[in-house]
Formats: sequence, C-alpha cells, structure tokens
Amino acid sequence: MRTFSLPALLATLLFTLSLAANAAPIPNSPPMAAVAQSAQVNLNKADAETLQRDLAGIGTAKAQAIVAHRESNGAFTSVDELLEVKGIGKSLLDKNRDRLTLE
Repeated sequence: MRTFSLPALLATLLFTLSLAANAAPIPNSPPMAAVAQSAQVNLNKADAETLQRDLAGIGTAKAQAIVAHRESNGAFTSVDELLEVKGIGKSLLDKNRDRLTLE
C-alpha cells in the first residue's frame, strides 16, 4: 500500500499552482464575451431575432420596433436614425454603434 507524505503533496500542489499563476496570456486573444459581441448587424437586413440576439440592451419589443420602423419608413440611411425608434436612446445607440452597419 502506498502512503503519501503530506509535505510532499503540499509542495507539489503549490508548485503546480505557482506555474499556473505565472502562465502568460495568449497575445491578441480577445475575451470570449468580446468575440460573441463583435458580430456586425446590418440594420437594413436583420430580422427582429438577430437584432435581439446580437445587440446589447435590445429585447423583443425594441427589436420589433426597429423592424417596424424600417418597414414603414424605408431603409436606414444613417445609424443615428435609430434614435427615431421609440425606446432607443443615445446611450443604447452608443453601446451598440460599433456593431451596426447599413450595408
């Protein structure tokens, strides 16, 4: 039967933890959350489900309002026109501006 020395076991554990703590991060590797939110969303083509899924702070009602605005007023010619949609304010637009396209 094998017996383990507690001091030897603790030393091994501490050594392993120190190696993990000193490991360098992978360069140019964005956090997973940044990758998930970096998708571009075309305001003139995206359906309500896509708007809701890919834009921060956009739920079902706001996504449907964006689509309804586009259907009744035509294609967006500027990302800033999103401010004309009820429930979309400057803060929400600024939060999503980098993800919005019109192409």
